[in-house]
Amino acid sequence: MARYFCHEFPETLTAETEVADARPGAVLLARHPFYPGGGGQLPDRGVIRWQGGEVAVAGFESAGGRLWIKLAEPIEVTGTVEAAVDPVFRQMMRELHTDLHIVNALVFQSFDGALVTGAQMNDDGTARIDCDLPGADNDRLRALEPAINDAIRQDLAVSDRYMPLDEAMEVNGLLRSRSVAPPPDADGNVRIVEIAGLDAQACGGTHLASTGGSRRVRILKIENKGRHNRRIRIGFA
Repeated sequence: MARYFCHEFPETLTAETEVADARPGAVLLARHPFYPGGGGQLPDRGVIRWQGGEVAVAGFESAGGRLWIKLAEPIEVTGTVEAAVDPVFRQMMRELHTDLHIVNALVFQSFDGALVTGAQMNDDGTARIDCDLPGADNDRLRALEPAINDAIRQDLAVSDRYMPLDEAMEVNGLLRSRSVAPPPDADGNVRIVEIAGLDAQACGGTHLASTGGSRRVRILKIENKGRHNRRIRIGFA
């Protein structure tokens, strides 16, 4: 897959671009700043604007190696347009995704390298992460809340880099999910997201530039999901 514009230019939320192809209710753009969703992160919201009009983005569809943007109305857009991300929603997803990395890092360090079995960010400002933790003490998991907020308070830098997938597979902890890994780009590289001094793992989502950009969080609930899984739910404090 090609690298996303939102990875290369994470602070750029609008882009003027050309329509490469169109059909009623969907458009293919030469470039755009939208994150299409994946890895438990919801897709961006936003609009496509042109002289004299605009239409809301309704979703994304991958077909034939191309990413179509679905539109909220059955119109056919042509020419030069502006693609604009909803900044409030993107910010919330960046916060929640970064916060889940902090939670994941602390669980991985405190519970003998426990792997992730699932994650989801929600549009109500909550998120959850499932970890392979057979026999874990739920009170120990709840006790991670001060350390999570301490990592936020420290305002640790968040950065990304790329490395070959086969090399990443040899480094303990870079591929943190039990079942899936971020798809490699056209050069066979995967994106590694690093929180300075705390964590590094493969991930394809959007994140803050530093942890201090997040609001404080609370652990809302710990749930047992089967013999092995513990579900940690978080929300903004």
